[in-house]
Amino acid sequence: MIDNASLLMVMPELVLTIGGLVLMMVAAYAGDRTAQLVSWLSVATLLAAGLTLIGLPGHGGIAFDGLYRADAFAAYAKVLIYTAAAASILVAPRFFAPLTTGGVGAVRAEFPILILFSCIGMGMMVSAGDLMTLYVGLELQSLSAYVLASFMRQDTRSAEAGLKYFVLGALASGILLYGISLLYGFSGSTSFEGVAVAMGNGLSNGLMFGMVFVLAGLAFKISAVPFHMWTPDVYEGAPTPVTAFFASAPKVAAIGLTIRVAIEALGPGGMAWQQIVIFVALASILFGAVAAIGQTNIKRLMAYSSINNVGFALIGLACGTPAGVAATMSYMAIYVVMTIGGFVCILQMRDKDGVPVETIASLSGLSQSRKGLAAALAIFMFSLAGIPPLFGFWAKFLVFDAAVGAGLLGLAAFGIAASVIGAFYYLKIIKTMYFDEPAAEYATGTPLLENAIIAVCATIIVLGYLLNPALDSASAAAAAALF
Repeated sequence: MIDNASLLMVMPELVLTIGGLVLMMVAAYAGDRTAQLVSWLSVATLLAAGLTLIGLPGHGGIAFDGLYRADAFAAYAKVLIYTAAAASILVAPRFFAPLTTGGVGAVRAEFPILILFSCIGMGMMVSAGDLMTLYVGLELQSLSAYVLASFMRQDTRSAEAGLKYFVLGALASGILLYGISLLYGFSGSTSFEGVAVAMGNGLSNGLMFGMVFVLAGLAFKISAVPFHMWTPDVYEGAPTPVTAFFASAPKVAAIGLTIRVAIEALGPGGMAWQQIVIFVALASILFGAVAAIGQTNIKRLMAYSSINNVGFALIGLACGTPAGVAATMSYMAIYVVMTIGGFVCILQMRDKDGVPVETIASLSGLSQSRKGLAAALAIFMFSLAGIPPLFGFWAKFLVFDAAVGAGLLGLAAFGIAASVIGAFYYLKIIKTMYFDEPAAEYATGTPLLENAIIAVCATIIVLGYLLNPALDSASAAAAAALF
C-alpha cells in the first residue's frame, strides 16, 4: 500500500529519480554542451538525496508492506554510495576531454545521469526487505553499470569490458533469480521475514540450495572468488572514472545487500551460510593477494586489490554478530576513502601529451618529478596494505578483532598472514616511485578539484583515528538495525 509515510521513507530515491529524469530531458534537448552543468547538478542531486536521510534512521521503518526498509544501516550505506558517486562524477570531465573533440569538459551529458540511476538501484539494494526489491534494485544498478563500462564506444577495450560485464552479469542474475525462486518455493514468501521464519522451522534441501544460489549471485556483484573473473578485465577496460565508481559505490551496495540478506533473511541458517562466507573470504584474500603480484597495469592491480579487500570485509560478516557487521561497515567506509583517493591519483598518470598512462613502470622516479602525487599515492598504498598508523590498519584490525571475539581465531590468523602477502605488491609501487630510475615525466598542471579530493582523502587516511568515535558509533548503530 502506498501512503505518505512510505513515500517519506523513500525520499532519497524519489529525489534521485526526479533529478535524473529532469537532467535527462535537459541532456536530450540541449545536448552535450550542457555536460558540465548536468554534472554539477547531478552532484547537487546526490547532496539533496543525502540530506533527506537526516532523521530517517530514527523515524524510518518498514515501507510498502515490508518491501523497503529505512533504517540506520541503509542510511549509513547510502551516505558512502552518494559520496563515492559524487567524486566519480567530479573527476570525469578532465579524463574524457582529451579523448573527444569538444575540448575541456567534453564528457557526454548522460554520464552523470547514468550514475544517478545506478544510485537509485543501489539505494533500493541496501534498503531491500523483500527478494523482489532486492532483484529490481540490483538490476537497475547493473543496467546502468553495463552502459558505463562501455561508455567509450571508440575504445575497443571499453567495448570489450562492457560486453564481458553484460554477459557475465546476465549469468549471475540468472543464478540469483533461480536462488530467489527456490527460496520462494520452499518458504512460501519473498519477504526476508518470511524466509527467516521458514528457515527457523528447519533448513530443508530446497532452502539450502536456494541460499547457495542467492549467495553465489551476490558474490558476483561483490567480485568475490570464485565469481571474480570479470573484475580485472572490466576494471582495466572501463574508463578510469567508471573504474573508480565500480570499485567504490557498487561495492558498498553489494556488501550491504549481502549483509542484510545474510542476517535478516538467512539468519536462522547461520551455521550453513557461515561456512560459505568463510570459504569465500579466505579464497578472495589469498587469490587477490597472489594474483596481483605479477601485474604491470595499475588498474588491473587495483582490481585484484578490490578482490582482496572484499575478502577482509567478509571476515566481519562471517562472524554473524553485531560487532562483526559493524566492523565490516567501518571497513567499507575506510575502503571507499582509500579507493577514491587512489584512483584520482591514477587519473593524474598522463604523459606530456595528456594521454592516460596505466603501466606501473611509468611511475618510476615519480618522487623526483611529482613529489606531492608520489606522497599521496604512497599513503593510499601503505593504507591499503594495512600499515600502521594509517587508517587502513584500523579497518583490518576491526574485522580481525571481531573474528577473534566470535571464536574464529583461525580465520583471523589466516587474514593476518595473508595481509603480509598482499603488502608486497603495494610496497612494489612505492619502491618503483621512490627508488627506481626516473621514467618519462607526467604532464603538469593538474586541476585544483582533483588535488582537493586527493588532499581530503589523504588527510582522512593519516588523521582518521580522530574520527573513530563518530565512525564506531555510526557503524554500531547501523549494525544494531539488523539485529
